[in-house]
Amino acid sequence: MSSNTVYSRSGKVVGRIKGEKVYGIDGRYVGTIIGDRLVYRSTHSAGVSSPFASAGRAGTAKAQRAGSAIWGNEPDIPD
Repeated sequence: MSSNTVYSRSGKVVGRIKGEKVYGIDGRYVGTIIGDRLVYRSTHSAGVSSPFASAGRAGTAKAQRAGSAIWGNEPDIPD
């Protein structure tokens, strides 16, 4: 994550952080930040924000983390 914009591993913009939630470039809910993870919670999915435009950046490589017990699902983030 960089400032308030969240990027995929390949450098594509996933969304923008507002509070603890992340909204995509179309303004739709993407997920909620829990610790250092992004988790999709259906109870939060009714939220909508303003659409925005943002440039991508170079991708980074990082090892996958082991799963943990967090309520919700990891969102499908295309790379």
